[in-house]
Amino acid sequence: MRTSKRTQILEAAARVVEREGVKSVTFDSVAAESGLTKGGLLYHFASRDDLVQSIHQHLADQWEANITTAAGKPACKASAAERLSAYTRVATQSATRAELLLMLEGATTAEHLAPWNAVIERWAPPPPAPTDVPAMLDRFIARLAADGLWLYESLTAERLGPDLRQAIAERIAGTLGRDGH
Repeated sequence: MRTSKRTQILEAAARVVEREGVKSVTFDSVAAESGLTKGGLLYHFASRDDLVQSIHQHLADQWEANITTAAGKPACKASAAERLSAYTRVATQSATRAELLLMLEGATTAEHLAPWNAVIERWAPPPPAPTDVPAMLDRFIARLAADGLWLYESLTAERLGPDLRQAIAERIAGTLGRDGH
């Protein structure tokens, strides 16, 4: 299947972010990276803000597609334990620099953060109340562990081998089955 021009542009923009940071995303830099004209970009994106927002959505959609694949079903058809187990398994993949930079940049803008938060709301448990049952606390701790694994490899030069990453993710996911939820 042929990649759409819009997807081609978004993937090129993500490569610009990966190399040079979010501030380097301009119509000129993305046109050069994608091999398209600036006018071609303007056909798909009315402004730089529209382009940056679309990069956030594109990467969040890819993240959710990976989680959905790991679960074998969409979030709406998965139990809480299945959703978190899939979320945890996807944490075995370290983040790209572009994902990290966009998530950090997005944390300062509600509109940019929205696509990322939507995925998290569908797949990961929210912080429990202090009075919630221990199983809810355990699920949230598993989420924190999965997020920590994702960040560890994304922020350090040390790379874990795929077998160790998988073993850690399976161990985290395995804690979810102990309470039968």
